[in-house]
Amino acid sequence: MKRSTIILLLSAATSLSLNCAEPSAFGAGDLSSDSPYGLTPDEKVILETKKKLKKVDLSTKTHASQLDSLRERIDGLQDIIEALSRKSHNNKIALKELQNKDKLDDENSNEYQKRLSEVVQQDSQSIKTLQEQVLEISKLVDQINANYVSKKEFNDLVADINNFKDLVAKELKSGSKKSSAKTKKVSSADLYNSAKQNFDKKYYTKAIEQYTELIARKYKPAYSHYMIGEMYYKRKDYAKAISYFKKSSELYAKASYMPTLMLHTAISMDKTGDKGHAHSFYKAIIKKYPSSSEAKKAKKLLN
Repeated sequence: MKRSTIILLLSAATSLSLNCAEPSAFGAGDLSSDSPYGLTPDEKVILETKKKLKKVDLSTKTHASQLDSLRERIDGLQDIIEALSRKSHNNKIALKELQNKDKLDDENSNEYQKRLSEVVQQDSQSIKTLQEQVLEISKLVDQINANYVSKKEFNDLVADINNFKDLVAKELKSGSKKSSAKTKKVSSADLYNSAKQNFDKKYYTKAIEQYTELIARKYKPAYSHYMIGEMYYKRKDYAKAISYFKKSSELYAKASYMPTLMLHTAISMDKTGDKGHAHSFYKAIIKKYPSSSEAKKAKKLLN
């Protein structure tokens, strides 16, 4: 969902009536948002990776700009050095020629030689100083190059990350297929009952596997998402709980378990530090289900 959609849905939460849509703290998991919340561990990894790639891209552009600027400075200094070298060379020739001439009187000749010698020394010192500056800039260029990520390297990094994501997706699909193979001979109704029994016994790992299979079969997917969310909630894996509650609400927003789903979503947000959205949700529960036990709990938590 886009950020504007999240804002509109959150506004709906604060002005909730009996016939309106559920408040959308269910914008959870939206990586395109400026301030994503309710992220699963995998979504957090993806978000951090996106941030790092953005920094690398910015750093790459900055380094490229710095290198261009330094190269221009080196070229300019080298031009000055060449000009001074030519001038110094000409002065040295003139000084040597003057020393060999006997036409000028000694006093004038000595004075001129002295001035010319000073100019030659100054030029030599200027050349030395400029050469030192070029050396320092060259070292800086080498340092930037050592840490510089080229466009090709950056593209290769992006490709590696995308390949890794594809590999993870394939592994997840492979695991899902293996799970399906074990349970495909069981009818959906029997699998549904078995999942509920395992949930009641707190065999959450097995129950999650069974509800996931039911989702794949499209058998009561809204309820199955809700139940998986409940199990992650009980395990205190609040980010995953929010993502499953969100999907359940999207599939069927008028379910009888909606007050519990909304309350546990709000508490999960509270636990993950998202106080603002949690409070909006508490208020929505109180307004939509005023006589429910969930509303009473929401009032206590809100206060």
